[in-house]
Amino acid sequence: MKFVIATRNAHKLEEIRAIFDTPSTMLSTGESLDVLSALDFPNVPDTIEDRDTLEGNAIKKAQELCDATGLMTLADDSGLEVEAMDGAPGVYSARYAGEPCDYENNNAKLLRELAGQNNRRARFRTVMALARPGEEPLTVEGKCEGTIIDELRGEHGFGYDPLFVPDGFDQTFAELPAETKNKISHRARALAAFSNLWMSIA
Repeated sequence: MKFVIATRNAHKLEEIRAIFDTPSTMLSTGESLDVLSALDFPNVPDTIEDRDTLEGNAIKKAQELCDATGLMTLADDSGLEVEAMDGAPGVYSARYAGEPCDYENNNAKLLRELAGQNNRRARFRTVMALARPGEEPLTVEGKCEGTIIDELRGEHGFGYDPLFVPDGFDQTFAELPAETKNKISHRARALAAFSNLWMSIA
């Protein structure tokens, strides 16, 4: 069975594939699962992420690649939602500091916006959409609550990971071992929900 992950982001792809390999999220149907990505279809153009919700972008990405390849496609859209900023940057997290996407500039802008702010509560949220040929898309989501610190810490991960400390931990996502992050992250929780969904439809 061929299955496409709708991303060309190497960091995200590595993380999703690692989570796929954990027992709690194994997509076990008795069939061999050949996991591809958008990188395997270089002639298919990138989806323009112009929806105003994570759900909208995830569905659009999954459906467009499914239509182009004829294969089941899983897409996600993730965002950092900061309580003191009314949920921003949210759907605009990847492009928060402007185009092109730049992790360093996004983190710098976030720290400027939160300067002097006592409320540092935030959450990462991932929405995943599954598109199947001839079927309506299905969605699940995962969340990870935490706090934004006031300095970058850690060398792992990507995006806002060096600023986000998940609840119950003293280390940022960028400091935690990958195997730990891949058990507690928003993306891991979304994939666990997707695994349950998959078992109900496979």
